[in-house]
Amino acid sequence: MEPLPPRKLALILEYDGTRYKGFQYQPGAPTVQGEIEQALKKLTGERIRIVGAGRTDTGVHARGQVISFSSSTALTHQTLIEALNHYLRPDIAVTNVYEVADDFSARRDALSREYRYRILNRPVPSPLETNYAYFVPTELDVDAMKLVCKSLVGKHDFASFTGPTGRSTVREVYKAEVSRQGEVVVFDMEANSFLNKQVRCTIGCMIRVGLGKLTVGAFRKIMQAKKPGLAWPVVPAHGLYLMKVNYRENKFGKGQLDENIQHEGI
Repeated sequence: MEPLPPRKLALILEYDGTRYKGFQYQPGAPTVQGEIEQALKKLTGERIRIVGAGRTDTGVHARGQVISFSSSTALTHQTLIEALNHYLRPDIAVTNVYEVADDFSARRDALSREYRYRILNRPVPSPLETNYAYFVPTELDVDAMKLVCKSLVGKHDFASFTGPTGRSTVREVYKAEVSRQGEVVVFDMEANSFLNKQVRCTIGCMIRVGLGKLTVGAFRKIMQAKKPGLAWPVVPAHGLYLMKVNYRENKFGKGQLDENIQHEGI
């Protein structure tokens, strides 16, 4: 019996990045990509190389990571979800499956990515938030941080918010918002793509503004300087989440879940 022709699939993932050395495969190290590919091998018998929309760093979490790959499996979407989640560790879950065009790439076709950073902002730490929010005991001036957000939106050279690189450091930010949600201060940022550690450098600098250690004007001067490494500190990875990856709607076929749910992760 001849094998079935390959199908191109896109999966939506959630994961707790605490134990992983990032998303991207590394020999001899636990990675999200490695776990997914191992689960696919057990399920389909195929050696499959996946493509991820975001190469999240060590310790970074995800609610809406997107991966794509080709497989000859005839399994239904529902069976794929249930079977892969059976083989995966409890800290990684497949939440949806889509049929996509043969030329689709989760990384190349992404229009934008949305990240969130969580700060636990209260006098005492929380054991329950140790791996999921950055602890800042001094109350932050969220209004001052909101002023900084206005400077971030638009197309800018963000060289000051990353390390030295031989590539362009110009990025377009579509959204930069900060809000207080009880004891947690949340920073949301959406851009066409991100530089290495850009969000963590940005929030580190914003925290200095929120603590009164850096003025809004000084923050803007750091941006305008376009000097690699000028924005500091780089806050820890455990407060960062890849929330969503956005694509043109016609890039996706029918998802497993109903219409109200399936677009949350894309």
